[in-house]
Amino acid sequence: MFRFLSVGFVGFAAIVVAFAASIGSWAWWVVVGTLVLLAAVGVYDLIQRRHSVLRNYPILGHMRYLLESIRPELQQYFVERNYDGRPFDRDVRTMIYERAKGIHGELSFGTERDVETVGYENFVHSTLPVSEPDEAPRVLVGGPDCRRPYSMALLNVSAMSFGALSGNALRALNRGAALGGFAHDTGEGGLTPHHLSGGGDLLWEIGSGYFGARTPGGTFDPHLFADTAARPEVKAVTIKLSQGAKPGIGGVLPAAKVSTEIARYRGVPAHVKCVSPAAHTAFRTPRELVLFVARLRELADGKPVGIKLCAGSRVELLALCRAMLAEGTAPDFVVVDGSEGGTAAAPLEYEDHVGLPLTDGLTLVHDALTGTGLRPNVRIGASGKIAVGNDIVKRLVQGADYTNSARAMMMAIGCIQAQRCHTNLCPVGVATQDPRRARALDVADKSERVRRYQEATVRQAVQIMASLGASDPGELHPGMLYKRVSPTELRSYAELYERLDPGQLLTEPPSTWAADWAAADPDTFRRVA
Repeated sequence: MFRFLSVGFVGFAAIVVAFAASIGSWAWWVVVGTLVLLAAVGVYDLIQRRHSVLRNYPILGHMRYLLESIRPELQQYFVERNYDGRPFDRDVRTMIYERAKGIHGELSFGTERDVETVGYENFVHSTLPVSEPDEAPRVLVGGPDCRRPYSMALLNVSAMSFGALSGNALRALNRGAALGGFAHDTGEGGLTPHHLSGGGDLLWEIGSGYFGARTPGGTFDPHLFADTAARPEVKAVTIKLSQGAKPGIGGVLPAAKVSTEIARYRGVPAHVKCVSPAAHTAFRTPRELVLFVARLRELADGKPVGIKLCAGSRVELLALCRAMLAEGTAPDFVVVDGSEGGTAAAPLEYEDHVGLPLTDGLTLVHDALTGTGLRPNVRIGASGKIAVGNDIVKRLVQGADYTNSARAMMMAIGCIQAQRCHTNLCPVGVATQDPRRARALDVADKSERVRRYQEATVRQAVQIMASLGASDPGELHPGMLYKRVSPTELRSYAELYERLDPGQLLTEPPSTWAADWAAADPDTFRRVA
């Protein structure tokens, strides 16, 4: 309603001032002209479809673009801060927007980075770069027990639920995924018509609330699960154990966002805060988790089933590996979510102090699976502040097979990171259940932006790989990425992190792993001995 009132007010003011001008000084006609021009701008803002801010905030919304044109740092400070208060780097943020809009993204005048700063990272290029492949590499996800493996893109849409995002936002993401040939994770809020609208490949996420596969009492319902998993759009299933931004606690959807529609798809009361349990009820031990994975794979008629977690205890991870070995089966993939991942709402203490960052978690999961001989059959995905091509290559170097992105995908459909996600007052219609705000997001326009962003980012990642001498992700290794550890010393990731040989934990565990390996028990997530 505000958008119509603001334009109407300007039009009414123009009429009032015109009457004053007719009986007063001619100078009032200048004001009339200005007001008429503003009213015309407002009408245009209401009917155009490219800018969600202007559709929701006609006339006033131009202040955002004025700040952007005058000084990008002002825009970063006022309206583009990250969920957890740590903003994206300005060049990265600009690159996401430009790629989504199809604008050539190269910059003049060289790097703005202080390459001698401790923590700075750089790839080691090859003297003989290879040619880029005609098509971007893809990763086949599906272990020995999977009958219907899925070909995964190098960059996909990470988990975002209906509830966290508006229906229009999910429609744009899904249609963009269909246009670009990459996957769209549903998030744990259930599979909805918004996810299914665009024909994109879906990774159906099952959290501890079992939304979409839930009994009235809140436990897992195998019959509902099997019915939904049979949909042709569902290409794989992910069991969410924990989330990077808030590992160890369940998801929360504020009451203001639990609309009647959301309540119907989740199987919960409307207009009441929806809280997922911290832990699953379908399993309590590593062995039970592995058997639950196998059960879901059968219920899904052989489609890939994996787990998503923010890495924490090494003993727990090794206990899970022991359970896989004992039962002779394993997840088809593991998505490692870094603690730097974003969320619409989480306690600050969790965002900043719980869970392993993606680099450490990814390395831990890769080494645990490698050391137990499981790695060849288990693919690893990486998510957590992945935005541009070098982010993808960095995670592939560190052990991932593919990556997922949430924040950058949201920015591609218009998110300005206004930090209003939990209030239902998102100004651009991305993270809101208010239909008046969500209508500002034009699905057709934003889905093309998602496609362009993903395509350009993967293309850049493939170009970087070729510069390193690799035409396939399998040719990348930790020795290709260096980190400055002091003002005078650079070290490669091969030197910084211990790497286990295939099956090494089964034969002769290194001293740094021996105690944790001995303490890992497939029948408990607790440390033994």
